[in-house]
Amino acid sequence: MLEAIAAAGSFAAAARASGLAPSALTYRVRQLEDALDVLLFDRSSRQARLTEAGAELLREGTRLLADIDAIANRVKRVATGWEPQFTIAVDSVVDGAAVMELCDAFFRLQPPTRLRLRAEALSGTLDALASGQADLALGVVITAGAAAGLQRETLGSLRFVFAVAPHHPLASAPEPLSDDAIRPHRAVAVADSIRHGDGLTIGLLAGQDVFTVAGMPAKVDAQIRGLGVGFLPTCLAQPYIDTGRLVVKRVERPEHKIPLSYAWRKGERPERGRALQWWLQRMQSPVTRAALLGERRGR
Repeated sequence: MLEAIAAAGSFAAAARASGLAPSALTYRVRQLEDALDVLLFDRSSRQARLTEAGAELLREGTRLLADIDAIANRVKRVATGWEPQFTIAVDSVVDGAAVMELCDAFFRLQPPTRLRLRAEALSGTLDALASGQADLALGVVITAGAAAGLQRETLGSLRFVFAVAPHHPLASAPEPLSDDAIRPHRAVAVADSIRHGDGLTIGLLAGQDVFTVAGMPAKVDAQIRGLGVGFLPTCLAQPYIDTGRLVVKRVERPEHKIPLSYAWRKGERPERGRALQWWLQRMQSPVTRAALLGERRGR
């Protein structure tokens, strides 16, 4: 109720949005103010603005409601064995089509679990898991810092190539490209989605101009347009290399290969939720792991 009034900016607008009479909404707020003996809204102007006390109640109330939901979810999980909601943090290097195929297979079971996918990148993928915002993380960079209470298994290694647009100046530069030859040209980098702390950067040179994008698909697009250069996963870049929209350039640096893993949180009980069991069982398949890294077998 408080959130609706704060968002609408007036009692009347919030009442219309909630399907209540303005007097009924005003009465409920008055009851709450009387019970707490504080003023929650500043009514001195035409707009209803939260007082400091009202803003604090909204913040704490939102947290308490989330806690109540979490308790209810845990109760349901204990009763049925299925998680009411199962959240997967998916790094932008993971093949999206392969993830959707797994989701399709999961939904065919008709479980009571709601699936939620989170788009993450770099150390943010593991952070989403460690902070309790996800139950499973796909595409964790193994060099990312470890966190207590997590388990990880190898997903595979992702091979990268240095690619540029055919009209980019580096496309015609002699190979192998040295760091000094690359440094004057803008790099395209994926933003680390971690919420707090230092993000992870891969393949950037000191002093190099950087164009930062939200995920790996956007990085591929930017490099096709010649907006910058950088390393791209071979599986994502190959279709554009085959059609001539990207040119692979040899560099002096060693082959760019990054080990990835998938991770999940250890529960307080030895028994795993049935949704987590299903996903971990699927992840044991070499075919599934290869598909998530864009390596379709038999292709």
